[in-house]
Amino acid sequence: MDYDECMAVGFTPVDDDLYREIILDHYRNPRHRKAVEPADHHVEANNPLCGDEIDLSFRVRDGAVEAIGFTGRGCSISQASASMLCESLTGMQLTDAEALTERFRAMLQGDEVDADLGDLEALRGVRAYPVRVKCATLPWNAFLEGLSGRNGAAGS
Repeated sequence: MDYDECMAVGFTPVDDDLYREIILDHYRNPRHRKAVEPADHHVEANNPLCGDEIDLSFRVRDGAVEAIGFTGRGCSISQASASMLCESLTGMQLTDAEALTERFRAMLQGDEVDADLGDLEALRGVRAYPVRVKCATLPWNAFLEGLSGRNGAAGS
């Protein structure tokens, strides 16, 4: 799937050229697109609604995300979101990473988020398309599942 298949034209911030460019840049030039070796955590996640697959691996040292990466395939929203997650969480303390993940998920569920989420706000418009919220949250849900110690397969 390409960007146009994932997002319809409308009134949401995703239609803003800057936001669209951020999403497309992460989709076309993904950051951290590799498996982390050695990894402390590995989670396989999928979204059967549109075929997204994410394998997220990460390593924790001294209470922080030392390294994180992903492989997989799917629509531009899921792949861009995975890239943005890895970019955002690298080097972050686990408590801060969990808090950012929860704020990101709250933003996509339509809740007002008072903290600045930076480039992650490019995905805010996805919330107007409930089926695409699952695409955007897939890697974030996988991260939380990996932290919980339930490594293995995760659904959306």
